[in-house]
Amino acid sequence: MAALLGAWLALAYLAAPEFWSFRDRGFRNQRFEMVTHTPQGIPGDPINVGLVGTQKEIVHAFAVAGWDTADAVTWKTAIEIGESVLFSRPYPDAPMSRLLFDGRAQDLAFERPVGDSADRRHHVRFWHTGATGDDGRPLWLGSASFDRGVGLSHDTGAITHHIGPDIDAERDFLIRDLTAAGQIVSTSDLEGIGATKTGRNGGGDPYFTDGKTVVGVLKMLP
Repeated sequence: MAALLGAWLALAYLAAPEFWSFRDRGFRNQRFEMVTHTPQGIPGDPINVGLVGTQKEIVHAFAVAGWDTADAVTWKTAIEIGESVLFSRPYPDAPMSRLLFDGRAQDLAFERPVGDSADRRHHVRFWHTGATGDDGRPLWLGSASFDRGVGLSHDTGAITHHIGPDIDAERDFLIRDLTAAGQIVSTSDLEGIGATKTGRNGGGDPYFTDGKTVVGVLKMLP
C-alpha cells in the first residue's frame, strides 16, 4: 500500500503536471500574431517560416547551407552596406534593419547575397519563442523575404531594401536550401497570417502569400 501511495503521489503531483506543462509549450497548442512590426509600430513582413532546434544547430545549419550571419547595425556597418550598394562591393554579412515580433527585435539573422553587392539578397530573421517542438527543442519563428534592391520607403521616405512580392517563394527557397544541405529532417505547416493577395510591409512593399508558415525540424548535432 505504501508503494502504491508513493507511486500515486509521484504521478499526480510530479509527472502529470510536468507532462501538461510540456504539452502547453508545444507550438501546435499556442497562437502567435504571425506578423512583425517596425519599431514605429507599422506592420512588417509576415512570419512565414519556423525552425525547431537549438541556437547552435540553427547557426550550424545555415553555415553548412552557405548562408552568412548578418552583422549588427552600427554606424560602421551602415557605412559599409552603403558602400557595398553604391560601388558594388561584396558584403555578405551586411546588417538588417530591426523588426519586432512579440515586442522584440530579431535574435538571429541570415542572408545569402545575389550578385556583388548587398542590394540583392535572400534573407531571414528569427525570433526565439517560448514554445517547443515535439522533441522538446525550441521553436524559432522567422520572416523570410528576398531583397530585390535598395530605394526609398513608400511610407516614410527612408532608405530601405525593397522586397520581392512572392514571399512564399522565398520561404520555400530557404527550406529547400537547408534540406539540400542535409540539415532538415522533416517539415510541417503552421497556420500563418492567412492567405493574402494585397499585403504591404513596413516599407510599403506589396506582397502576396498563401498564409502558411513552414516549420522545419533541424538535424540534431552530436
